[in-house]
Amino acid sequence: MNLEGIEKSRLFKEMTAKELSSCLASLDAREKKYRKDDLILRAGERTSSIGMVLSGSVTIESNDVWGNCSVLSHVGQNQFFAETYALLGEVLLVDVRANEDCRILFCNIRNLLEDSKKSSPWKEKLLKNILIISSQKNLVLSGRSFHTSPKSCRGRLLSYLNAIALQTSSREFDIPFNRQQLADYLNLERTNMSKELSHMKDEGLIEYRKSHFKLIKAD
Repeated sequence: MNLEGIEKSRLFKEMTAKELSSCLASLDAREKKYRKDDLILRAGERTSSIGMVLSGSVTIESNDVWGNCSVLSHVGQNQFFAETYALLGEVLLVDVRANEDCRILFCNIRNLLEDSKKSSPWKEKLLKNILIISSQKNLVLSGRSFHTSPKSCRGRLLSYLNAIALQTSSREFDIPFNRQQLADYLNLERTNMSKELSHMKDEGLIEYRKSHFKLIKAD
């Protein structure tokens, strides 16, 4: 496995080289590769492992039996997914799909709970890091609820684009979604959303090209 730089990730933060080596061995860490659009984890299954994106990106989706899809979040390089399901052993309610060709590191954190009698410094650090990761995920999910609460298409777009501007400290940025994914994330119909983006551009509110946006400050 090529795990260069992994010690800088949030999951393994503050671990020494020796602690990291013990941690990866105890969690049966393994790397897997996926092609774009491959399903990594499927709703209805269970997982005992947290996934870390080593390269590429994945999307977390809710797909129902009637073919409706909602994109819940985007998980980029050095970010994580499935940690709550892995810890609780609950059935997955979402699909995890490769947004592009990617490499994923899986760590079986159920081993951590089943071997709880044995204490070590890396376990304490790992649990602390997982707690922080889970808290960050809650912020992401609550953010989506905030963006989908406006009734109008424009309201949802403005809420999302303004949030990205705040997070990046810039009025010009790239978003992690293509048009269909953005529509799914904001729970909008793609054609109506595209028309609204065009209206906003004509009115001088925004400029955009594909996934690159620029917010125009009002006079």
